[in-house]
Order: sequence, then structure tokens, then C-alpha cells
Amino acid sequence: MRRAPTLIRRILLLILALIVTHGCQRTSPKSPGARASGHDAPQNGQELRVFAASSLTESFQEIARAFEKAHPEVNITLHFAGSQALRTQIENGAPADVFASANPAHLDALLIAKLLQTPSIFAYNRLVIVTPAQNPASIESVQTLPHARRLVVGSAEVPIGRYTRQFLQRAADSFGDDYREEVERDIVSHEANVRLILTKVAMGEADAGIVYHTDARVRGDQVRTVAIPANLNIRADYPIAVTTGSENPVLARRWVEFVRSSQGQKILAARGFDTATPILEQPP
Repeated sequence: MRRAPTLIRRILLLILALIVTHGCQRTSPKSPGARASGHDAPQNGQELRVFAASSLTESFQEIARAFEKAHPEVNITLHFAGSQALRTQIENGAPADVFASANPAHLDALLIAKLLQTPSIFAYNRLVIVTPAQNPASIESVQTLPHARRLVVGSAEVPIGRYTRQFLQRAADSFGDDYREEVERDIVSHEANVRLILTKVAMGEADAGIVYHTDARVRGDQVRTVAIPANLNIRADYPIAVTTGSENPVLARRWVEFVRSSQGQKILAARGFDTATPILEQPP
């Protein structure tokens, strides 16, 4: 009679394993539902593996489609996660050709370990407060953020978490230490990347969250955005670099150049990023 619960547990564990395996698959712009160019992956083409912060998902998918259209022989594989998680994977030998982070700190660590070539900044971002569309806590400004009884933020190890803590310190300098204490008292979850924060807020599991401006645009119909004034906001620098272990460093540098080109910068700007290089009328 005891075999039934054991069997059920085994079945549940198998289902969980399948879910986790599926969730860890890489995202390619040529996969169903994410293709951009009108050709199939080349049989004998070149593969480029790009590791990028979660907040770059839509932008890099579009850039990858444009890059593949210009280079039909290339197949781009995009791997999105929190910058900290991607850094750890590269440190542990994960095959990557390019790393694009949501802050310079994780690239600096990889530079010290001699796992990256010289990086360059390709875009900037900024923070916003998001609430569910109904805004149940009536958060209308930075000053009313303490009204949230369930606040979701990034963990201290990931860029969005670090930027959030810097913002809270600036706000405390303006509004008093009690402000930061009240806000931090209402934190109910620390998430591993910005998309997890956004999802919880959109689903109504939190009264508010702090995310990047570009991510709030992705769920514009599901969340409400509250601006953070420039004097309190934090500029997020996005650096990119070729890995020293790249199997195709020439192609990897070409990708970096494309991201920083006028065409790549136009795509980033259309997604809400501030660009790091001038946008020309014609791509270089």
C-alpha cells in the first residue's frame, strides 16, 4: 500500500525535471515563434553564441534577426539570464562567444580572470517603479513607494538589485533614513533577474517592483509605470565583450560592431534604451 505515494512522488519529480530542462533551453531567433530572417539555419554555417542580460531579450532578438539577414551563413544562439548567472556560467566553462551585461561589475570580474577581451559600453538604461495595472497600493510617485505592502526587488548579486539599492540610498538622502527603512520593510521577494520582478508585479503578486525602463515597456498593458526623477535615478551601463574562449573571435567582434553600429543602436533606441554611439542616417 506504500508504493502508490512513492510512485506519485517519482512521477512528480519526472515532470519537474522535464519542466526545468525545457526552461533551460537556449533561445535562438530562428526557433519557432522567434525567427526573424526568412531562411533556415545553414547546414554548414557558423554558430555564434551570445550570452546577454534578461533585459536585452527583445532588443537582441531583433538585432540577431537583422544580423542573420545580413549574414545568411551565420546562426545566432541567444542565451538570456541574469548577468550574475551568465558570469558564473562563463567562469565554469560554458561555451560563449560574446557576453553583454546589465552592468560593468560582472565583466570586470571576468576581465580579471582573463575570460574576456576589452569591453565597450553599447547602451544605457534607467530605473522605474512598476505596479499592477490597477495600482492597488495607490503608488503615484517615489514618495509614495512606502505605501506598498508587498515590494519585489532584485537580489543584491544582480545588476537590477544593486541599482535598486543605490536608488534607495539616494532617496533616503533626500527623504530621510525612515524612507529606506519603510521601503525595505515591505520587500517580500528578491529575484534573480528583472523579468521575474516584472512577472510578479504583472500577476498581482506584489504591489510594486523596481525594474528597468525598457522592461516596463514590454508589459506596458499589464503594469503601470511610475517615473523616478533624474536626481534620484541610477544610470545602468550595458557593456559587451568577446570572450577569450570564443571559437570564432572574428565573427564575435563583427557581432559587437553590429550592436554598436547605427543599425543596432536604432533597434536599441526603439526598445527604449539610451544609445552609446551616434545614430547615423546610413549604417556604417
